[in-house]
Amino acid sequence: MTSHHLAAPEPERSETVALLALLRAAPGGVRWGDIAQEVKLSGSAQAVLDRVRGADAALFPDPALDDAVRSADVELGEWERDGLDLVTVLSGRYPHRLASVFDCPPFLFARGLVVPEDRGMSVVGSRNASPKGLALARCAAGLLAERGLTVVSGLAEGIDAAAHREALALGARTVAVLGTGIRRSYPPANRGLQEQIAARGLIISQFYPDQPPTKTTFPMRNVTMSGYGLATIVADAGEHSGSRIQARRAADHGRRVILSARVVANTRWGAEMASEPGVAVAGSERELADGIDQVLADSAENLLKTLGLALV
Repeated sequence: MTSHHLAAPEPERSETVALLALLRAAPGGVRWGDIAQEVKLSGSAQAVLDRVRGADAALFPDPALDDAVRSADVELGEWERDGLDLVTVLSGRYPHRLASVFDCPPFLFARGLVVPEDRGMSVVGSRNASPKGLALARCAAGLLAERGLTVVSGLAEGIDAAAHREALALGARTVAVLGTGIRRSYPPANRGLQEQIAARGLIISQFYPDQPPTKTTFPMRNVTMSGYGLATIVADAGEHSGSRIQARRAADHGRRVILSARVVANTRWGAEMASEPGVAVAGSERELADGIDQVLADSAENLLKTLGLALV
């Protein structure tokens, strides 16, 4: 494992305050992902905040911005005193692959070892998974571990927990992307698993620390999982599973998707996706391994192309 993250530059505290203030003061209809993109492109949250001040006083009145800055400064101070690790899009520690997608979250709270250049794949699926689905999740985690890849999942019951536990059992790195704030444990039954992952891998959350679970936080978490990894493996899922959202967004992110044959056979969305470019179907361990290896081959080819362009 590399340690490049130890030397990565960190933004000034004032930049973090400015970013949090922008998020606080944003009017309805302005998405956090849009703010993250604007800040990334600018390279400075303070510069964006200054532009906002001068652009439209009616939309962002100075008193409201001043209040947002003061509140953000107090809030950040509380998090610092609590020892919370906050990684913003301006930080060199922010996961590089996630930073490359158009809807990356503006910040992540983290517990564990943040590896900006982390290489892994998501293993996701139903909370009420079948025995075959659970076996496939463990198989996927094992294949990723064999290849030195990180097992990424969402710490839910069923497929997620099976993938995380298999990675831990094999001594592989695993990352849990929460659908709640980082101070919470959901489901409560996975509290011990969450602690193990924080101690041996990484827990991340794109929400404020005390955010409870809601119907919207979990789909948002699925989008982040897609952006974090090289690909998404759907081991077992129903017609209305959150994994469907992640698979669709993975395609938007230009990531490959590997669907189990069971998902393709049992869901309309799986059957529809099966014939799309960048989607593979795995009905056996061999097919799953081939799908993973194809993702790695594509990743290596894209890297060589990028390096070739950089050398021209």
